[in-house]
Order: sequence, then structure tokens, then C-alpha cells
Amino acid sequence: MDELKNTPLISEHTALKAIIAPFGGWNMPIQYEGIIAEHRWCREKAALFDICHMGEFLFRGDIVASGLEDVFTFSVAGISVGRSRYGFLLNERGGVIDDLIVFRLAENEVMIVTNAATIAKDFATIAARLKGGELRDISALTGKLDLQGPLARKILAKTFGPEITTIPYFKFTSMHILDAEAIVSRTGYTGELGYEIFLPVEKAVVLWRLLLADEWVKPAGLGARDLLRLELGYSLYGSDIDEEITPLEAGLAAFVNFNKDFIGRDALLKQQREGVTRIKAAFKVASRRSPRHNYEIWHEGAATGFVTSGAFSPMLGCGIGIGLVKPEAAMTGAPLIIRHGSVSMEATVCDLPFYTGGSLRS
Repeated sequence: MDELKNTPLISEHTALKAIIAPFGGWNMPIQYEGIIAEHRWCREKAALFDICHMGEFLFRGDIVASGLEDVFTFSVAGISVGRSRYGFLLNERGGVIDDLIVFRLAENEVMIVTNAATIAKDFATIAARLKGGELRDISALTGKLDLQGPLARKILAKTFGPEITTIPYFKFTSMHILDAEAIVSRTGYTGELGYEIFLPVEKAVVLWRLLLADEWVKPAGLGARDLLRLELGYSLYGSDIDEEITPLEAGLAAFVNFNKDFIGRDALLKQQREGVTRIKAAFKVASRRSPRHNYEIWHEGAATGFVTSGAFSPMLGCGIGIGLVKPEAAMTGAPLIIRHGSVSMEATVCDLPFYTGGSLRS
């Protein structure tokens, strides 16, 4: 087994008495004060997340001639400079190797941000599909902190200047932070107004301490982050999507551009013609009980699928979850039974997002 990696903030987490656990090959903070408390702080004020474990690749070259345009399910050439786009890297079967975001830094330069557990596989896959250009893995050189919550804009503007207040959703700006080149992006994974900050890894601890010095900022771990994203119905790689699940099955067809070439396109077109045999469904439990990954989902007396993500939602006051089920069980209002051993809970299929009160687009 490979040795677990540490982010540059591991000593900070230890000093804050965080509960540390393995995630994606890294030792990561799961919680500090507590998952529910950190979740609430993010929804009401601003939470700071260590996301230094994620991967970053830098590509330089002609987007089209290099073949980069055909690597992902979306058009890289169609991204305006200063904007970013979410989508997928697929295998030949249409399964998701990774979900990622591409930032258009310049006409012939992009940054690709990947999940932590898939860094090596993503890099090898992308490199093998390129016909030119230069692709570099800058993950070890790059620190990433996310400040998320309705007060995030005010806090960052007070700390780094009013330029931050002008960044629209899914756009970014390059600026100097702590005497270093940084990228500040209006993106996140919580459903709240938030920013992702990329800067040299040696500046990560300084930035962490600087932001936590503000009375309205508290650290939050991956436990709160997972709960926050689930309340929006966002997919988690390794649970809701993976190499055996296609974007069509995962309810993410909106992030697939069929008007361009990409590996996996033929498989998705075939699946589109024939129809999916399973599809993403969101559901609310009729109690405070939490559905868990791989619990069975039953509909009309028969097993119809399984839970991919589930938890108790503090904002809704009940259990929530998403899973893969047969299409006939995915209709809004359909009654479900979630089962695991002696555990049985009634649930109802609902629309996403579960929680609609976030400050995301404020």
C-alpha cells in the first residue's frame, strides 16, 4: 500500500485537534469542532477548507492542433480567457475517469484541476491523447484553499482588495497574494458564495493563518464539505460517478457536448439511442435516519438500485440521498424503501437541489 501523503497544512490541522483520516491517498481533516457545526458556519458565515490534495496540470500549446480539444466532454477552445468549465474525462465505454474543471488562463494556456485520487491516472490519460503541446503536473507546486460562505466576498475584499468583488460566478482573476502570483476563482462545492484560491504551495500555511485570523472564518473538514455538496445534489467522484458510471446515468448530460469529438462519445450516443437502464434519483427519507452508500433501494416490492451518497441534512431536518435506480423508480414523488440488513426507511423521490437557500450566486 502506498504511503499516505500530507498537505502542507497537516501541522495546522493537528494543532487545531482535527480528526484526520485517509481520503484519496491523503491524510485529510474530517472535522475540527464537529461536522454539523462546521456545516452551519459555512451556510451562515464563512468556512475555510484545505483542498491542497487536489491535482493541477498546466497545458501550453495550440488547443485544437494538440488534440486537447478532443480530450474532454466539453470544448476547451470555447472557454473564454478568464473563465472555467466543468466536465468529464471518459474512457471508451463512456465511464467517468474523472470529473474536472479547466481554467482558460490564456489563448494557448489552460490549468486542469482534478480529483486527488486520480491525479496520476488523469495525467497519463491526457498525455497519451495529446498530439502536441506541453503538459506539466504542477500539483506538488500548487496550494489550494477554499473560502466558502455568504461572508466570503466581504472577508476576501477586506483582506486583499475590492478587485475580488467583481469576479462573476465561474470566472477567475490572476492577482498577487502574499507577494506571489495567485488565481482567485469564483467556484466551489458547497452551494454558497465562495472562492477557490490557487497559489504557490509554500504560501499555503501563511494564507491559512491569515484567513483564520478573521473572526467570521472557521476551518471546516471534509465531513462538512461532503454534507454541504450533498444538500445541493453535487456528485462525488468514487461514490456517485466512476469508471463504471456514465454521465447519462449520473444525470449529468448537461456537461456533455455531443457536437464535438471526445473519447467515449460513441458509447454515450449508443446509450442515448437505446436508453439507460439505470439513472440518478434523489430522495428524502421520512425521518432523521441517514441512508448510506450501497444501501439497497426498493420500489414497488422489488430491488431497483442502490444508494451512492446519503446523510442527515441539517437544513432539511431529514435523511437525504442520491442513488442509481431503474428509470421507472426515478419519477418525482415515487415511493421508495431504503434497506440494509434489518434497517428499513421510507423515502420519496424528489427534485434537486435538496437545499435552495444558498448564497451561491449572490
